[in-house]
Amino acid sequence: MADLMKGKRGLVMGVANERSIAWGIAKALAAEGAELAFSYQGDAFGKRVEPLAASVGSNLLLDVDVTDDASLDAAFAKLEQEWGKLDFVVHAIAYSDKNELTGRFINTSRENFKNSLVISCYSLIDVARRAAPLMSEGGTLLTLTYAGSNRVTPFYNVMGVAKAALESTVRYLANDLGPDGIRVNAISPGPMKTLAGAAIGGARKTYRYTETNAPLGSNATLEAVGGTAVYLASDNGACTTGEIINVDGGVHVLGMPQPDNL
Repeated sequence: MADLMKGKRGLVMGVANERSIAWGIAKALAAEGAELAFSYQGDAFGKRVEPLAASVGSNLLLDVDVTDDASLDAAFAKLEQEWGKLDFVVHAIAYSDKNELTGRFINTSRENFKNSLVISCYSLIDVARRAAPLMSEGGTLLTLTYAGSNRVTPFYNVMGVAKAALESTVRYLANDLGPDGIRVNAISPGPMKTLAGAAIGGARKTYRYTETNAPLGSNATLEAVGGTAVYLASDNGACTTGEIINVDGGVHVLGMPQPDNL
């Protein structure tokens, strides 16, 4: 290990289990020397996250509901109390009613549209507003997106709109926070076998499609996404901000399936 993150402290938000993209990122950051705190929502997720956090030497766990200002305020007050400063935040939070991740996009309900945009996009702004004052020496905000933001993906529906808004938010935050030395970027993995991904209709077919058509012949791995996060959060990423970095085996460059799959 190169100790690329030695001396850096950060919050990882959105670990659900050991197959979560957020967990792949957390492991990679910890392996490079980062000290981590984790957020979770509710006791059920807390019980899953606690042993994972312990495995990377973390006992700083925060119960956070990103739709509740008081919850967010308390979490960042605790981080300030414990650490005094923050070097990075990994925002891996998204939500949509899984019943609306099948069928037609036109049937999106008003309530689920609002919930999806608030939790999947606005929460990054809310987190950034609280994290920035703790990044007095500069820092990094990382979030996760998906190609359904700009290309129609079956059953991704309102999450595509939410991710498009999230990517625009990355660019606006990068401009806002750049003068403070804070970088803001997103990683866009291809389909992955996660708890969140499984909620989307046709997930297995989408996974197989990308695996058989990607130029590299594979979907993204947790290790590959984690390594990209390390680059962005470390000093190696000092001049990278406002970017959407694809980690998807190259499938994003394709206009059509490979000839054998037409």
